[in-house]
Amino acid sequence: MDLTQLEMFNAVAEAGSITQAAAKVHRVPSNLTTRLRQLETELGVDLFIRENQRLRLSPAGHNFLRYSQQILALVDEARSVVAGDEPQGLFSLGSLESTAAVRIPATLAEFNRRYPKIQFSLSTGPSGTMLDGVLEGKLNAAFIDGPINHTAIDGIPVYREELMIVTPQGYAPVTRASQVNGSNIYAFRANCSYRRHFESWFHADGAAPGTIHEMESYHGML
Repeated sequence: MDLTQLEMFNAVAEAGSITQAAAKVHRVPSNLTTRLRQLETELGVDLFIRENQRLRLSPAGHNFLRYSQQILALVDEARSVVAGDEPQGLFSLGSLESTAAVRIPATLAEFNRRYPKIQFSLSTGPSGTMLDGVLEGKLNAAFIDGPINHTAIDGIPVYREELMIVTPQGYAPVTRASQVNGSNIYAFRANCSYRRHFESWFHADGAAPGTIHEMESYHGML
């Protein structure tokens, strides 16, 4: 089965006549007859009911026509996507929740304005999850916190962030991890690099947090 056979089948299904369909696809009638017979043999069913000089779709032909039309439409769409001068298609972007909320909204708005034919999707989560998405081919790119230590991924610095500890009002200023040694902490999951930086900060000062309550959002932590 090939695309030419599907195009011939669609033409005959629409015209109801080998002669008329042959003129539409610029082939001789005998060629259409042969190719359609080959298609029916391959599928193991009769796609047409032949009545004198006319052909009408069999029940199997009606079912097959729907799929044939979908296949050819997808082929046309694929050709348009890869051959067009204007970028189009699906672009899947991952991002840290904080970056998605604060840093990139204006950038995404400009992106959508400049490339209206691109279907855009945004997923948020910890850096580890976003990196896995890129490696598995689920994401085209992702905003994460660096540095990136993976030979299969390239990255460039985009923003510079400053990590901060948020404490209850009236709490003494915190400058060292030892000041909050053993304190209960609200943080992201272990696969978030912010979390790893935070734990390294404790370790470097010979301290350790108490219970770490894992949460998914900054709003929940606050």
